[in-house]
Amino acid sequence: MVLGGGVLEEWQAGLDDLFALVAGRFSRVEPRRLAFAYVRGLLAPLERRNGWTIAEHAGRGSPNAVQEMLYSPCWDPDLVRDDVRDYLVEHLGDPEGVLIADDTGFVKKGIRSAGVQRQYSGTAGKVENCQIGTFLAYASARGRALIDRELYLPKSWTTDPDRCTKAAVPQGAEFATKPQHAKAMIERAVAAGVPFAWFTADEAFGQNPGLRDWLQEQDIAYVMATRNDDEVPAGLHTLSPVKTMIGRVRAGAWQRMSCGDGAHGPRVYDWAWTPIRGVFPHGRRGWVLAWRSITTGEIAFYRCFAARGTRLRDLVRVAGARWAIEESFQTAKNEVGLDQYQVRRYDAWYAHITLAMAAAAFLVVTRATESAKGAAAQTTAC
Repeated sequence: MVLGGGVLEEWQAGLDDLFALVAGRFSRVEPRRLAFAYVRGLLAPLERRNGWTIAEHAGRGSPNAVQEMLYSPCWDPDLVRDDVRDYLVEHLGDPEGVLIADDTGFVKKGIRSAGVQRQYSGTAGKVENCQIGTFLAYASARGRALIDRELYLPKSWTTDPDRCTKAAVPQGAEFATKPQHAKAMIERAVAAGVPFAWFTADEAFGQNPGLRDWLQEQDIAYVMATRNDDEVPAGLHTLSPVKTMIGRVRAGAWQRMSCGDGAHGPRVYDWAWTPIRGVFPHGRRGWVLAWRSITTGEIAFYRCFAARGTRLRDLVRVAGARWAIEESFQTAKNEVGLDQYQVRRYDAWYAHITLAMAAAAFLVVTRATESAKGAAAQTTAC
C-alpha cells in the first residue's frame, strides 16, 4: 500500500505526540534519543528487531549504546509504562472497558536470562526453556492493547540470590504467582483511574480462589474461565462441579449468540448460565457460564461475579473479550518485536517490553484514529 505524504505526516505527528508524553521520564538527552530510535526501529519493517538491526536502522555501527540504554539508570520503565497506559486510555478509554490478564512465553537458550527455566509455555503449548511474562490488556469498542507487564520469576530464581544478582534482579525479589501479578496490575489500573467495568482471564487465573475473593472484595465484576470439575455452591450446604450444574440446564435454555468478531468473522456459540447458590459481597450475584461449540459440542466453563440484573449477553461479551489479549500479543510480537530482544538482565527485559508496548500502542491508536475518520466520512457521505 502506498501512503500519501499527508498520511505519513499525520502518523509522524502522532508518534511525536507519544514521544512528547514520555520525554520527561529521561534525565539525559542521549538515552532519550536512543529510546526514541529504538521505538522507531521496532516500528520499522525489519526482518528481526534486535540490538543490531535497530542500531543499524538508527545509523549506528554498533549495538552497544542501544543495549546500554535498556538498563540505563537515566530512565524508569515503570514511569514510561504509566505514560503509555494513560495514552491508550485517552484514545481507547470507555467506562464499559474490560481488563484482561494472561501470560505469554519467550523461548530462550541458556540459563542466564532473568527468570528463564524449563517451564510450560502456553505460547508453545509445551514445556520449553523460556521466560514467562504476565500481562494486562485493556479492551474497548475502540481497540485493545497491552497496558502492564510483570516478569515471572520461578522459585529456582528467587531462592538463588547469586543467580539473581548476576541477572540484575532487584535484591530481595520474592516469588509471586501469575494471579498475584494480575492483582498487582489491576491495583495499578484502579489507582490510575483506568475506566473499566469488567475483568476476564483464562482458567489459570479463574481457578485461583485468592484472586477471585480479592476481586469480589473490591467489587470488580469478572468472567473467568474454569475447569469442568471446579466445584461451586449449588445449595445451602452442597457443592457441585460446574459441569454438573450446566448439565441440569434444560435444552431450550441454551441461546446461540456471538461473543465478538474473530479473524474469520463472528465467534458464534451456544451459551447457557445458571446461578451460583452462594452469598457474595456488595449484594452481587454469581453464575456459572458455559459455551458449547456448534460443530463439535465441546463445552467450556466460566465463573462469573457481577451486579444483580446482569444479562446473559453481558457475560458473553466479556467472555469473548478475553481473546483481545491474544490479539494484542500477536500484534506486539509480529509487528513490533515484543519477543525479539537479546537481553538477559531483569531491568533490560522490562525496558524492552515497555518500549515494545509503546510501539504497539502507537499502532493501535493510529488504527483507531483512522477507523474513526473513516466512520465519520461514511456518515457524512450518507
